[in-house]
Amino acid sequence: MSGGGERLVDGYTLVVFDLDGVIYLIDRPIPGAVEAVVRLHGEGRAVAYATNNASRRAADVADLLTGMGVPARPDEVLTSAAAAAQLLGERLPAGAAVLVVGAEALRAEVTAVGLRPVSRAEDSPVAVLQGYGPQVGWADLAEAAVAVRQGATWIATNTDRTLPSGRGPLPGNGALVAALATALGREPDEVVGKPAPELFATAARRAGAGRTIVVGDRLDTDIEGANRAGLDSLLVLTGVSDVPELLAAPVHRRPTHVAWDLAGLFDPTAVVRVPAPAGEHGGWQVSLGAEGWELAGVGRPLDALAALCAVAWEHEPTGSPRSASPEAAQALHALGLTA
Repeated sequence: MSGGGERLVDGYTLVVFDLDGVIYLIDRPIPGAVEAVVRLHGEGRAVAYATNNASRRAADVADLLTGMGVPARPDEVLTSAAAAAQLLGERLPAGAAVLVVGAEALRAEVTAVGLRPVSRAEDSPVAVLQGYGPQVGWADLAEAAVAVRQGATWIATNTDRTLPSGRGPLPGNGALVAALATALGREPDEVVGKPAPELFATAARRAGAGRTIVVGDRLDTDIEGANRAGLDSLLVLTGVSDVPELLAAPVHRRPTHVAWDLAGLFDPTAVVRVPAPAGEHGGWQVSLGAEGWELAGVGRPLDALAALCAVAWEHEPTGSPRSASPEAAQALHALGLTA
């Protein structure tokens, strides 16, 4: 899509949103996001929310969204905390002890499936469930390390390296999982949240025979998870992943479409399909030579991005692309590809 034509959203029955970096940053809505979701509701379109953040239960997430002006129901929200607890509830006998490293919401999900949350290794837990919690500290990781060494199964809700914030990326659950993995010399037995496909696959089943699109801000969780679930995806540049990361993305982390923000769902001029064929799109051409790769032409920065993706993904050029004109220099600057 590159100016005119059908709206992106018209090709899908269900839109599945990531939350942090797409709808809000921590607890503040991203400009235009509330209006976009309200517009979807007003058109009678089905929406769902899939989040790796294990610090809130589905009802709490729905309340948070509703408080921002988005009418959301708990049954529209899929969290890694609930999915991980459900997995353990299906595998363990009722009342089994689970050492929970994370927020109170994660403990509540464990209780809801008939298991017993504990906080010490001496309580003989049969599993360790690790999720993000702002108060998680060394003592929590130490108890988890002892429990895993004693034979407990180690499950992580997700391995997001960072969390988006108004101050830039902050350490996420993946950073804490990495600390424990370093101490244990091994990785978790299982990771439940994105990029594992189950959250998206569960949402897509609700669309029946219709098509589903995943909207996310992270290539390593949202986009990879969508690809693993066999779904189309829209990367919005309002959160963690940026254009340099997109150009370097391996095959399994490449989105179907890219937009600056959620306006791309409705405005054909605000979204682009990637990659463009043969490195030419919307008035732009990307050439590859002895001195590197170069952008020439004139047009929208998003169209330039589609052309750049084509060359980057096929040839993997080194360094940043050069500009062949002032217009190309402006496009590269808008895409964050100049110093």
